[in-house]
Amino acid sequence: MTATPAAQRADHGECSLFLDFDGTLVDIAPTPDAVVVSPQLRDTLCALRERLDGALALISGRRIDTLDGFFAPATFDAGGLHGLEIRMNGRLRAQPAEHRERLRAVADMLSRKIVAWPGALVEDKVQTVAVHWRLAPDLGPKMLEWLEEIAATLGPDFRIQRGKAVAEILPAYADKGCAIEAFLKQAPFAGRTPIFFGDDVTDEDGFRIVNAHGGYSVNVGQAKSAATFRLPDPHAVRERLARWARDFPGDLVADLKS
Repeated sequence: MTATPAAQRADHGECSLFLDFDGTLVDIAPTPDAVVVSPQLRDTLCALRERLDGALALISGRRIDTLDGFFAPATFDAGGLHGLEIRMNGRLRAQPAEHRERLRAVADMLSRKIVAWPGALVEDKVQTVAVHWRLAPDLGPKMLEWLEEIAATLGPDFRIQRGKAVAEILPAYADKGCAIEAFLKQAPFAGRTPIFFGDDVTDEDGFRIVNAHGGYSVNVGQAKSAATFRLPDPHAVRERLARWARDFPGDLVADLKS
């Protein structure tokens, strides 16, 4: 695994593991519902959770119930919707949706108008709303301009989160770093060295929080990143996690450095 200079630091005891979903655990699909999760990946995560005494969580822009559908019948601790939902030790906590009605109006308007751009689609997540254009990459600049204009009408309570051929309108305070920080305050995650695997600009907040806590971050792909390590693609992530589940190295940080 490729390491960056920031990875030259001391190890700190046992680890907790945080995993992005799209583009990290699974290959990005043309549409959000076309993602495939193999039984082998589900079993790998279950085995790793046991190895880590429960200190494993998914950190995603997806809703937690959507993640559950991909991994059924297994369920995992998770931070969904960029931290607007947190499920820890089986207990779900969602941020108050005081702006939900304003987002509902935006989602309805986007759904009506998106038909003018074949290949683009709206994903309504109730507390956030995303527009995808992976099937029509040339639409990217137009979609971003459009969403920036809409977000501006909503005021400072909302922001645009860009991703790979997607942009999302969400409450301004929500990000994956805040989600990870919530886990780090509670058992079984507290007191452990955090490791976070992610692939996109949406994961950079998580990388910064993990790094600030003396942990280690793994960027999946070739984009410029604050991460301390890099893997080439989701296949490499799945191989690494499967090896850890099969033959747990004891010191995950040392294994990342090898």
